[in-house]
Amino acid sequence: MAALNSLLPEAPPEGGLLGRVQYWFACFFAIGWTAVVCGGLFYQFGMWEYPCPLCIVQRMFMLLAAMGAGYIVRTALAHGAVPARDYMTGWGLALVAVMGGSFASWRQTMLHILPGDKGYGSEAFGLHLYVWAWILFQVSVVAIGIVLAFARATADRSVPATRPGAYLTVGTFALWFLGLVLAINVVAVFLEEGFHWFLPDDPSRYQFFYDVGILG
Repeated sequence: MAALNSLLPEAPPEGGLLGRVQYWFACFFAIGWTAVVCGGLFYQFGMWEYPCPLCIVQRMFMLLAAMGAGYIVRTALAHGAVPARDYMTGWGLALVAVMGGSFASWRQTMLHILPGDKGYGSEAFGLHLYVWAWILFQVSVVAIGIVLAFARATADRSVPATRPGAYLTVGTFALWFLGLVLAINVVAVFLEEGFHWFLPDDPSRYQFFYDVGILG
């Protein structure tokens, strides 16, 4: 009987599909928030709109949220499976980030809520960028709550090694994309702030070039 059982195909591990969904969602989450930061960089360098301190804070929370998902992706690529504790660590970090970003974007929205206030910066599809940020942060809170509810069922079931070509390509791209945009954002903030501790509420130039005497 034991020999016969050894010949039978093994049943697929419970939570295998959910594990793959968790992995793909972590990749999508990291890439998505990194792309949102890229949108902010486009407005900064492409349309010459200088981000204010609250804008910078929101970007930091966006990148921190992407890093939480990136932690899950990195664990999956390194070990082929993601234990429940690593799921919870990654999504917990992302949840703290989106909650902090939600407050920052809500704060900026409230500063421009009065009738007649034109807001700060340009609009995208009829709403200012910080309003879109608040919406995306709220949606992310709900999404993270859902995936955390299934973290136990998907523990040790996210196995990218089953399809190394597809998984490694997307996961590696997500991590490199995040790292590149994170570095660009650090440089962008440094150029705008220069050698000063605080960024003006309404910045109008890249202070670094004035500090070193290139401009001004």
